[in-house]
Amino acid sequence: MRNFFSIIGGMGTEATESYIHLLNERTDAHYDQEYLNYILVNHATIPDRTDYILDHSKPNPLNDLVEDIQQQNLLKPDFYTLPCNTAHYFYEQLQSVANAPILHMPKEAVKSIKTSFPNCRNVGLIATQGTIHDHIYDNEIKAMGYNLIRPTEHVQLETMELIYKWVKEKNKVNVDLYHNILDEMTNELDSDVVILGCTELSVAQERAGNHDFNVVDAQSVLVDKTIEMAKNKKEL
Repeated sequence: MRNFFSIIGGMGTEATESYIHLLNERTDAHYDQEYLNYILVNHATIPDRTDYILDHSKPNPLNDLVEDIQQQNLLKPDFYTLPCNTAHYFYEQLQSVANAPILHMPKEAVKSIKTSFPNCRNVGLIATQGTIHDHIYDNEIKAMGYNLIRPTEHVQLETMELIYKWVKEKNKVNVDLYHNILDEMTNELDSDVVILGCTELSVAQERAGNHDFNVVDAQSVLVDKTIEMAKNKKEL
């Protein structure tokens, strides 16, 4: 197969399915051959990223991620996507072993704010505790000149409940909880826009996007960037 990319997914599987669904839905295709070529690695048994980031005595996901990249290297994809925000903690190590570029989802998400919300000054972030702890988004947000609005401890606990207890455990979205988190980030913490920095939150947005809050869905941005890059590679 030529002109294809590899998706390092399974973190979690429902979130990866959401990414694939949006990818296919947004591809301008009218018959089978117009869809994108890709290989999905749905490595569901990769250890939890947040567990390791918060406690390095826990199983390290890096070994599995590196193995996945090395296996895909043999097939020579044009580029890689990594539809898990927290896994970008390992981005530099993964890019160092990859034989093709890995799209950087947090970087692309922050870059998109300038176009989508040109008057934005305060950027709120909701994500896993691992992403909040290791500042994956912080430098990107500050480098663009925005004020970073981090969640309070209360909002962070609510966000972790939505991610782990609802989307990951039950494959359901607590709509009221999701909308309440966005309300707190927007109206209590004065965020002009809220970045959904976890792909489980992207699942929540896909299923419960009936609200008026300004959000940047990192996974949605990654989908658009994936399609753009795949088309550019195909045209070469």
